Amino acid sequence: MEGIRKAAEKAILEFLDLFPMPRGSLFVLGGSTSEVLGEKVGTKPSLEVAEAILEGLLPPLLERGIWVAVQGCEHLNRALVVEREAARTYSLEEVTVFPHPKAGGSLAMAAFLRLQDPVMVESLKAQAHGGMDIGGVLIGMHLRPVAVPLRLSLRRIGEAVLIAAKTRPKLVGGARAVYTREEMLRKLEEYRQKLP
Repeated sequence: MEGIRKAAEKAILEFLDLFPMPRGSLFVLGGSTSEVLGEKVGTKPSLEVAEAILEGLLPPLLERGIWVAVQGCEHLNRALVVEREAARTYSLEEVTVFPHPKAGGSLAMAAFLRLQDPVMVESLKAQAHGGMDIGGVLIGMHLRPVAVPLRLSLRRIGEAVLIAAKTRPKLVGGARAVYTREEMLRKLEEYRQKLP
């Protein structure tokens, strides 16, 4: 379990180094403890694995004031565990259900037991700023458009494939639009040089 905790901690610290999420951001975590153990999703749930993952991932996120949403499995329509205050902040609809290893998953149950004031919500309404998928449980529906893959040096936690994503605002405009501050300042300088 210590190896899983260390891998989770390494993954989140690298994630936050590559994508420093501001305080109040929403991070979504999805994971299959069965996959971490090298088994098919849903066949070998493990609260011990879930605890090890959360012990590695949660402290760096919570220390930075980042809200964490932990996705349950398809048996709960991928409902998520979040702090009540995060649900209020992001106008998320609370639902009545309690996750357990065979419906919702070990990771969601462990998160529910660990958070201070947890509630279950049906959806994040595509508002998560970034997230991690441990074992291919499909978190994409919870991410804001536009999701961008983050390539971490760690490709697995246990036996489970690790996929990370950040988001960025949509690019709008046409051929004359600029997308960086530097480019905007360069255009401003060009404009000033043309003035009489």
